[in-house]
Amino acid sequence: MSDALVPFRVEVPESDIVDLQDRLARTRWPERETVTDWSQGVPLAYVQEVCETWRTTYDWRACEARLNGHDQYRTEIDGLGIHFLHVRSPHEGALPLVLTHGWPGSIVEFLKVIDPLTNPTAHGGRAEDAFHVVCPSLPGYGFSDKPTEHGWKVERIADAWAVLMARLGYTAWGAQGGDWGSAVTTAIGVRHPGPCVGIHLNMVSARPSPEHMNDLTDREKEGLAALQEYVDVDSGYSKEQATRPQTVGYALVDSPSGQAAWILEKFWKWTDCNGHPEHALSRTEMLDDISVYWFTRSAASSARLYWESFGAFRGDDPVRVPVGAAIFPKEIFRPSRRWAEAKHPDIRQWHEFDKGGHFAAFEQPATFVDDVRSFFRLVR
Repeated sequence: MSDALVPFRVEVPESDIVDLQDRLARTRWPERETVTDWSQGVPLAYVQEVCETWRTTYDWRACEARLNGHDQYRTEIDGLGIHFLHVRSPHEGALPLVLTHGWPGSIVEFLKVIDPLTNPTAHGGRAEDAFHVVCPSLPGYGFSDKPTEHGWKVERIADAWAVLMARLGYTAWGAQGGDWGSAVTTAIGVRHPGPCVGIHLNMVSARPSPEHMNDLTDREKEGLAALQEYVDVDSGYSKEQATRPQTVGYALVDSPSGQAAWILEKFWKWTDCNGHPEHALSRTEMLDDISVYWFTRSAASSARLYWESFGAFRGDDPVRVPVGAAIFPKEIFRPSRRWAEAKHPDIRQWHEFDKGGHFAAFEQPATFVDDVRSFFRLVR
């Protein structure tokens, strides 16, 4: 493949779809939970309901067509095949922007925002806010290759994205991300301040200093309480993926009901859904994302990023480009601006919203687009 940009289309074999449906029909279910809420995990009845939809009426080909409606390519960077969408704007002077997803997300997260970002005048925006969008699949995720040796850490991915943007002919560009995409985007802001003109984050990793702990605001106390809840009852998945990604991969790559439940729980916990994930995302949207993991057999390879880089969220190197931050109320981590300023000394925009969660572009696409536009106006 070398440095060539090879056109790509998503074409899941029909036999894989039949195999999925067959596995779902033969699922061996556990007994139901002994509680009436989600405190033991996703309720049996809901997983069965979603899996029956997946088996009988869900249309993967519709998702495939949406992906194939955008230009897609693969290229080799540092020995690994990387898949990406590349959607050029019709507007002159558009700013190149690389969007990076996380776990359990995928490029599917961004399908609602690509057109408004690339063609703002068709969506009530201004031509001068246009972007050329580059949306890669992380190594080990989706339609990118799975690393066959360890070492694909966040910093290496950030460097690969810089190579990708240069290979596309872009000399000045922005970056945006949440979850692992936030870690990669932050690393870009640390390591590539020349070509990168600014970064926008919808998950900011920052903790209070000892001095801050002596003078916490009510808002900061709420943020710390949310972080403690994550540590106490919501972080088991990360401990497993950060320590034994191979072990959990056997179950998830072999069992579609297991893969579905593993991701559904996070759509419930991390969205602003008032107790039910389908208040935030449609069942089809969630199955689109789950299907990407299933058809690419990427449960183990995606989990390895935790093994490689879970400590990256605590890196102390300062970001050397302007920063925009969008803080949503149901985000996992909700730091205050003063906590973030230690690592992000040039925060140009800090917006806190009253609705939305971890999957910003997926849940609140209009808010996401507006915030990305407003930040990059400051740095174009």
